[in-house]
Amino acid sequence: MTVAKKINVNGIVQGVGFRPFVFQLAAAHNLCGRVSNTSSGVTIHIEGLSSAIEAFARELTENPPPLAHITQIIITEARLKEYDEFSIIKSRSHGQRFTLISPDVSICDDCLKEMLDPGDRRYLYPFINCTNCGPRYTIIDDIPYDRPKTSMRLFQMCDQCQAEYNDPMDRRFHAQPNACPVCGPHVELLENTGEKMVSNDPIAECITLLKSGHILAVKGLGGFHLVVDAENEAAVKRLRQRKHREEKPLAVMSLDLATISQYTIPTPEEEKLLLSPQRPIVLLPKREPHRLADSVSPNSRYYGAMLPYTPLHHLLLKDNFLALVMTSGNMSEEPIAIDNQDALERLQTLADYFLLHNRDIYLRSDDSVVKTINRQVRFFRRSRGYVPRPVFLKKPVRSILACGAELKNTICLTRKDQAFLSQHVGDLENLATFNFFKKTIEHLKRILDIEPGYVACDMHPDYLSTRYARAQERIPVVEVQHHHAHIAACMAEHQVADPLIGLAFDGTGFGTDGCIWGGEVLLASLDQFKRGGHLAYVPMPGGSAAIKEPWRMAVSYLYQAYGRDLGRLDLPFLAAHQANNIETIIEMIEKGINSPYTSSLGRLFDGVAALAGLRKTVAFEGQAAMELEMAADLSETGEYAYAVPQGAPLAIPMETIIQGIVQDVQKQIHLSGISMKFHNTLVHLFTDVCINLRQQTGFAKVALSGGVFQNSILLSGLTNSLASKGFEVLSHTRVPSNDGGIALGQAVVADAMLNKI
Repeated sequence: MTVAKKINVNGIVQGVGFRPFVFQLAAAHNLCGRVSNTSSGVTIHIEGLSSAIEAFARELTENPPPLAHITQIIITEARLKEYDEFSIIKSRSHGQRFTLISPDVSICDDCLKEMLDPGDRRYLYPFINCTNCGPRYTIIDDIPYDRPKTSMRLFQMCDQCQAEYNDPMDRRFHAQPNACPVCGPHVELLENTGEKMVSNDPIAECITLLKSGHILAVKGLGGFHLVVDAENEAAVKRLRQRKHREEKPLAVMSLDLATISQYTIPTPEEEKLLLSPQRPIVLLPKREPHRLADSVSPNSRYYGAMLPYTPLHHLLLKDNFLALVMTSGNMSEEPIAIDNQDALERLQTLADYFLLHNRDIYLRSDDSVVKTINRQVRFFRRSRGYVPRPVFLKKPVRSILACGAELKNTICLTRKDQAFLSQHVGDLENLATFNFFKKTIEHLKRILDIEPGYVACDMHPDYLSTRYARAQERIPVVEVQHHHAHIAACMAEHQVADPLIGLAFDGTGFGTDGCIWGGEVLLASLDQFKRGGHLAYVPMPGGSAAIKEPWRMAVSYLYQAYGRDLGRLDLPFLAAHQANNIETIIEMIEKGINSPYTSSLGRLFDGVAALAGLRKTVAFEGQAAMELEMAADLSETGEYAYAVPQGAPLAIPMETIIQGIVQDVQKQIHLSGISMKFHNTLVHLFTDVCINLRQQTGFAKVALSGGVFQNSILLSGLTNSLASKGFEVLSHTRVPSNDGGIALGQAVVADAMLNKI
């Protein structure tokens, strides 16, 4: 007996080959009907034998196209219309729009094979794509996802491309960026003066220029890269000088796994990440010896490496380089360039030549950065390849805009049980980044069709994100404490709502008492928190200057442990500074001059790094802490004496730990041993703190969040130690533990707080 069903499919089901998949599946089961994109997903009207429809629906659920992500399938009875075929009909729009947009993904194997086939009409074409690969999020202006609503609307398809686009049995059916050399985008090579270079093969010319040591600005999928040969030490140094990026590691790209394995040692999990359609930068242990320039990643055990994800990358790399440095096309602290003219103006002093193309990028999206710790993926930056895929929440929440923090800013929009975290915006410390922040908000609101009823932000009054939130006159503002948001973000991605112990460790966060927090042990639920403990306060002599000059924090911790007797200590660290400089810092501390109090674990790492003689100043945020981790001897099992006080909140003193480190420095114990003993001490100290709080509260779950948990030793050590004591440990695997994930926490806390009103 012939029956009819209506099937609504929600999720990432547009621009991923879902309708031709449905068409082919219907044909395989001898079913008739219609399928169309709508503003809420895909709608199917299907007619045929009941058993065939059941098989169709089962395969629809269990074996969707590779880039599809189904969040909901609703099957209802429908009126029989007696169709005599199955067809794909034009997209239609109605009501509120709930479709999900696919992230940008790397070139697929089928397209790569065609591009390298001399007999194929797209041979060596750098914009080849199909429904299984290519640009998505960065070229979309609105939904439904159809070509007129993308930056490809300027390119009219030739007859051959149009035939592919119209054929449901073709891999390029409704592939919106579909193009070929006849009708699609093209590349051109320019000097940094803007003058076009005459060349029959601009890509080949680029390869020659790179081999000659030149710096190129190359337009990619989500923005420009600055590119040099990673084996050329002089070229890498010149890039660093021009970009004002003195020491921070640079990302590299190689053609394949075999090539990456020449200078790194990836695990099977890391190889899988490298090969994933998202193609993130993966932090991989260095292999020694290797041929890469020393300046690529100084003072680190890791290289940030990725595989090519655009056809253009493959053409640049194929049989030409061990690796290319691929760093963001911007001056340090500015947003990555995406527009050709803007790039020529902003990057003129950085790049010698520009490889441009004429497919517009609507929204910049930096490369994502990940690392495996405890065999799980950890995001340092969640951006290209992953955004705007949502984080699914435990229950529906209000429509909220969360504005994030100041550093590593992302924003978050919520709709029902979905939280959409934006791509990496950057540090909100200049007008250009703030404008990008505002543009990202408006773009996401449009393509997700979300008009927030509330706005959430950090409590810090001077953050540009907070000022933006407070300037929204038509919707209520909910301010969320920084470290509460960190813990809530971890809870949200694990769909946990019950109260727990939260360890929130980072460099800076505005506390409810006006001090700078960052070594926090919270007793937290989504709607409220209180401090169960924190590192005892110490002054930050010079305020923000102490972040850039860790030696100031070393003096502060020494003063806390020894008072004015610190001047009598026989320490190389003190000998390296003039006595009057040390005296100035002591007077600032004693008189409270520009010396705000902090409980930050990030600042403790800075102080210990300086005290141990590792680094007096830093060139980028977190550098001293990162290098202290890199220096650790993982075989060292010792630790320093520490004290866990009684009472609540626990103000955890550091004096005995600092005194132990001083004694080891005086004994000339190697830095590697001091570093590991310090890490071991923190693991055991905070395990004991959590055990004490469990006895008081009964809480047996611990959430770990904050930028300090980018430290592999601390994250794996605390996770294993707490688990061995019977705790359930939650840590970030879907969003960054640093401030890049904090907007998610702000959103869920704001909703929970509003529920109490």
